[in-house]
Amino acid sequence: MTRGMTKSSEILCIGSVLWDVIGRSASAMRQGSDVPGRITRLPGGVAMNIAMTLARFGMTPTLLTAIGRDPEGDELVSACARLGMITDHIYRSQDLPTDRYMAVEGANGLIAAIADAHSLEAAGAKILHPLMHGPLGSEGTPFAGPIALDGNLTLDLLEKIAQSPAFARADLRVAPASPGKAERLLPFLKHARATLYVNLEEAGLLCQREFSDSESAAKGLLDRGALRVLVTDGGHSATVGRADDILTQTPPAVLVTRVTGAGDTFMAAHIASEADGASNAEALSRALQAAATYVSGETPL
Repeated sequence: MTRGMTKSSEILCIGSVLWDVIGRSASAMRQGSDVPGRITRLPGGVAMNIAMTLARFGMTPTLLTAIGRDPEGDELVSACARLGMITDHIYRSQDLPTDRYMAVEGANGLIAAIADAHSLEAAGAKILHPLMHGPLGSEGTPFAGPIALDGNLTLDLLEKIAQSPAFARADLRVAPASPGKAERLLPFLKHARATLYVNLEEAGLLCQREFSDSESAAKGLLDRGALRVLVTDGGHSATVGRADDILTQTPPAVLVTRVTGAGDTFMAAHIASEADGASNAEALSRALQAAATYVSGETPL
C-alpha cells in the first residue's frame, strides 16, 4: 500500500511536536499501581504522529510548530528531518523550552497522561507566519492543499484560523489533542472546509450529549452543522459521514499493546489514502487497518 502512494509535499501539519515519554506495563493498572514495565522517549505530539504516518504512506509533510532552541529541541528537529519531514518553517524559540508529553499505559489501556504543550500555546500565531506571510501562503494567495490541524493550539488561535483568509482554500482536517481539549474544535463545527476526526467521547463533548456508537455520534455532529466527520470508537466501529452519505465499518480485531497515537495514525492513514485516490469505503478501511496495526505493536509496511 505504501509503495503505491504518490509522493507529495503539499500537506501541512500544524500543532504539537514534542517528546513523548511513555511508560508501558503488561499488567492491568489502577491509581497507585507500582509495576515493572518499559519507559520510552520518542518524537510525538498530535501533529508529529500524523506527520510520521503520512511519511510512512509516501507523503512529505511540512511541520508548523514551536520547538525550543535547547538540546532537546535540536535533537527533536533532527529526528523530524530523518523521518522525512520538512522542518524549515518550524518556529524555534530562544526562551521557550521544548514541549513534552508523559503517559502511563497498562494492559487495561491508558491510565493517565499529562501534556505539557505550554510552549506551543505561548508561541501562538508565530508558528503560522510562513503560512500567513509567505513562503507557504498569505491572505492574498492562500494555501490550497490539505492541512492537518490539532487542538493543542489555543481556542483564540483556532478561532482566528477558522476565520482567516489565509485558510480559505485549504482542505482542513481537524482533530482534538484529547477529550479535554475537544471543545476547542467548536470554531470548525460549522466550517465550510473542515473535516473533523474525533472519537466517541469527543463527539459527545462537542454535541453536549452521550452517544452509544460511532454512527449516532456522526449523525449528531452532522445535525449540528458539521460538513464532514470521522468518528472512531476504539475496536467497536468507525463512521465517516456527510449529510447525504454515512458509512460505518468495524476495525480488525487485534491484541492491543499501545494506545497513545492510535487516533492520529487513523487520521493520517485516511488522509493519505484519499490523497492516493481511494474511495470513501477503501480510505476508511485502510485507516482502520493502519490503526489496528499500530495498536498491535506491529511495524507497518
